[in-house]
Amino acid sequence: MVRAGLTAERVTVAGAEVADEVGFDRVSMSQVARRLGVKDASLYAHVRNLEDLRGRIALLAADEKTIRIAEAVAGRSGRDALVAFADAWRAYAHEHPGRYAATQAAIEIDPRLAADAPGPRRAVELTYGMLRGYRLAEPDLTDAVRLLRSTFHGFVTLEAAGGFAHARTPQQSWGRALDALHALLEHWPAAREGDPR
Repeated sequence: MVRAGLTAERVTVAGAEVADEVGFDRVSMSQVARRLGVKDASLYAHVRNLEDLRGRIALLAADEKTIRIAEAVAGRSGRDALVAFADAWRAYAHEHPGRYAATQAAIEIDPRLAADAPGPRRAVELTYGMLRGYRLAEPDLTDAVRLLRSTFHGFVTLEAAGGFAHARTPQQSWGRALDALHALLEHWPAAREGDPR
């Protein structure tokens, strides 16, 4: 019997809340059921299993993070867009650590759910769109996307783990890192000889 008011969306949001509290890798169906005040079995009318729930949390988080970034970069270009993009990324990771971890995890997501989810596609469009302001073309665009993702994810992951114990604050280093990225994107190196274009 399906409990009145319980939906796949409500189960997913509850799972995301649990992920933020205990960590994405520690989410269990029992914890989500307790949060919703139902028996574990009630959840299976809405999500197939834990892996399905994890995939739904990842898609929810991707949508939320993308909306946050899109709002931040709207009407901006160049360095302003880069900083707004990066700050929105970092703020989401700070505020929703479990959800953020879901956006970085390798999860087998139901192809039908993935096809209907705008977040991942929109995230790619936003990133490439922001970088086109630096007049980059392929394959430099892809290389720059990978550089930004590696830098942002590496920084927020180390920061969350307490990896920046130096007297200089993480915020100061973050600002300088964005200055350095902007300078690099403005003066992107020429392709190496023999590098396929």
